[in-house]
Amino acid sequence: MPIESPTANVARFYAEAWTQRDPSAVRRIIAPCAEIEWNLDLPVDDEQLVQTLDRLAASARSVALVSETYAGERATMLYDCAGVFGSARVAEFLVVADGRITEVRQVWDPTAVRRYFPDLLEDVSPPPAP
Repeated sequence: MPIESPTANVARFYAEAWTQRDPSAVRRIIAPCAEIEWNLDLPVDDEQLVQTLDRLAASARSVALVSETYAGERATMLYDCAGVFGSARVAEFLVVADGRITEVRQVWDPTAVRRYFPDLLEDVSPPPAP
């Protein structure tokens, strides 16, 4: 039986939004000024996160939420992202407050990402203003 809590509802909405390629819904659920960190060799902010997740969902054959854990305002989500030649795992540690995600910490398997999703590590940030 799935856990029902405000945190679980927000985290599941977010997971469903990005895995089903709904970037506008992902943007709505992430709070302004959310703290975002990951272990990829790219700069990250909320827009970079949304774009990267959308590109991952587009290039993967499937993205499955394989594990979810909730404690108060914290959520841990583990995804299996299946590519054509193999899979990569992504873990997310979320904090939810007032119905929005205020912190996202992602841990990627960089070796698997480079092998199975090499285009994902391209920086799509706009160039800095002159």
